[in-house]
Amino acid sequence: MSYSPPRPEQKVPALALGRSNYLWMLISVVLVVVGYLLMQGGASTDPNVFSEDIFSARRITVAPIVVLTGYGLMFYGLLKRP
Repeated sequence: MSYSPPRPEQKVPALALGRSNYLWMLISVVLVVVGYLLMQGGASTDPNVFSEDIFSARRITVAPIVVLTGYGLMFYGLLKRP
C-alpha cells in the first residue's frame, strides 16, 4: 500500500487538537521540567556527612507545586475544546 497525496477535491483531515491545546501542553511540559530541575541537588559530597539542604523549602514545597501545576495544565490542554 503506497501513500498518495490528497487530491484537491479531498479534504485533508484536521489535527485532533487545536493550536491553543498544543500551546497549553507545551507550557505544561516546560513547567514539569522546571519543577523537576528545582527538586534536584542537595546531596552531600562526603557520604559520611548528612546534608540538611535536602529539606529546603524549594525542594519540599515549591518544586512539587510547580510539577503538579504542570500536570494540571496538561490535563486542561488535553480536555479543552479547540
